Amino acid sequence: MRSPEVTRLYLQCRPDDDIRNWSDDQIWEELLRRLPTSDGWSPNRGPILQKGITDMRSFVVEPMQYGRLFLAGDAAHIMPPTGAKGMNLAIADATVLSRAVCGFYKQGRKDLLAAYSATSLRRLWKVQRFSWWMTAMLHRWDSQNEFDQRRQLAELDYLTSSRAAMTSLAENYVGLPLE
Repeated sequence: MRSPEVTRLYLQCRPDDDIRNWSDDQIWEELLRRLPTSDGWSPNRGPILQKGITDMRSFVVEPMQYGRLFLAGDAAHIMPPTGAKGMNLAIADATVLSRAVCGFYKQGRKDLLAAYSATSLRRLWKVQRFSWWMTAMLHRWDSQNEFDQRRQLAELDYLTSSRAAMTSLAENYVGLPLE
């Protein structure tokens, strides 16, 4: 949710598709076909404010520092939108880096700046793992066969029936603690 009235939704399409092939009516037809629940809920139709085709890609710069240049957020890592972790990671990077910069200027500490990249990368790789898992679980791939699809459905079934799996999803989705 972007606000109580606005949300961002994604529909899977081929990465080489052209957004001009997707009219607003076609997008709503797909959303209304995919989102209604068994209790009768369906989304309220409204204006489409933005549309585009998003790459499902990941990228990580290691280390996240070169001399006195420190990288954070999208300058250091790209996440697919599936796990909704991009902003969380950017804020975590900024928090770790701001603590390190404050420690350097207030107390002359160099250790926190020296540890910035390693500290941020520990969190980042856990989030990359989570985002990959979410993407793999929630999307269909051209290379999938029937076995892969059944395994994917079993993963979704496990996630919705196991307290341990739900707890893990919640912990990762809400955000890991700062180290």
